[in-house]
Amino acid sequence: MDTKVLRNLSYGVYIVSTMDHEKPVGCVANSVMQITSDPITIAVSINHNNYTNQIIKDFKKFAINILPETVDMNWIGTFGFESSKNINKFEHIDYHMEQSLPILPSTCGALLCEIKETIETSTHTIFIGTVYETVSATNNSPMTYAYYHQVKKGTSPKNAPTYIANETEEKSEPKEDIKKEKKTKWVCSVCGYVVEMDELPDDFRCPICGRGKEAFKRLED
Repeated sequence: MDTKVLRNLSYGVYIVSTMDHEKPVGCVANSVMQITSDPITIAVSINHNNYTNQIIKDFKKFAINILPETVDMNWIGTFGFESSKNINKFEHIDYHMEQSLPILPSTCGALLCEIKETIETSTHTIFIGTVYETVSATNNSPMTYAYYHQVKKGTSPKNAPTYIANETEEKSEPKEDIKKEKKTKWVCSVCGYVVEMDELPDDFRCPICGRGKEAFKRLED
């Protein structure tokens, strides 16, 4: 079965944010859809293993921040591949609070939602929320999931509802019939991106999550 056909469905790329008492938390999501227009209701799918999942259930409210094509890829690395249980993802971001929810800057707008219903699947919770406020959009173009993969060359964490196995391997250079000198492989400890290079330059940054040289480990054969 060719699961890549699923990427022809339309998705966006979002950061879903909420509050863990006084601490803002959030994670990347791509499965978001509008359910009704009056009242405006939105559904978003969050993996059970994401710390944000339980916090949304506790706080009863969440915001959907719509990411632009120009998004800082460090945001993807932080919100998509790390856990709010371990770090403060908002520590170095100039966010602001809007009606008790943390809102990211320079997005294509945000939707503030209150939980109306939850649906549990084997791996994800589908949160259905009523939109009670919006944050005005910028003029930036929203980033689609296809753009994230095809232009940004991004990968998806295993918790993503659209995760396709062996994505990291797919990022490797195509095999050639002509033998070439073997190079050292380095893997990003945050997102799993693999690069072939004898030595990583000091200013090297992961093209997927934006992490520096210090995040890479030598991949043993």
